[in-house]
Amino acid sequence: MLEWLRAFNRWTKGWAGSIGVALVIWIVLRSYLIEAFRIPSGSMENTLLVGDFLFVNKAVYGGELEIPFTGVRFWRLPGYAEPHRDGIVVFRSVEDSTPNLNIVKRVIGEAGDTLQMVHDTVYRDRKRLDEPYALHLEQHPDDPFQLRKMRALQLPQYVGKDTARYHPTTHDWGPIVIPPGHFWVMGDNRDESYDSRFWGFLPRSHIVGRPVIIYLSVASDPWRIRWNRMLRPPR
Repeated sequence: MLEWLRAFNRWTKGWAGSIGVALVIWIVLRSYLIEAFRIPSGSMENTLLVGDFLFVNKAVYGGELEIPFTGVRFWRLPGYAEPHRDGIVVFRSVEDSTPNLNIVKRVIGEAGDTLQMVHDTVYRDRKRLDEPYALHLEQHPDDPFQLRKMRALQLPQYVGKDTARYHPTTHDWGPIVIPPGHFWVMGDNRDESYDSRFWGFLPRSHIVGRPVIIYLSVASDPWRIRWNRMLRPPR
């Protein structure tokens, strides 16, 4: 009996060690190289749909060692590229209420760009953007509290003629200049996206990766696999 217990103890220690090594490898890969990500909302339709599963390249912009479920991050490594205009990025929320929430949006402007939206049309450095991906399906009335918050966030970067009369909405705002080290991001589904219009400029340090491929896409009503979306890069 004693010999059996010793053998069982050696066996459990061996498995515990193997699981521990596998866990460490998973954490490192997830932090620095690639991570799976599921699209939970329709804010990026039709580019990304609810139920799309992505692989996100985390090496491209640099990563931090992240302990899952704790929000603890350290040992940041540099990337080999920078986010670019019109590209899609995954980033951590800038709001204190959701510090560990990962979000996916499109980069509309980077540091130094002058942006303006006029009746849902975006202008960058006074040039109208061609946005075939943008959807405008159903406008919702703006919340007065959100409008005041938008004004407070944008006013320091506003470069218009009359700051006293500047009252941005979700459909008309700017011109504003993107500050150094920041980006302006928006969802492709403009009327269903909670983005830079509401919470302001995105710090570079919050950007964690770039989606590279849709490896699975599942619709829920009715349940089915969207075979035509699999192995497609989101653009």
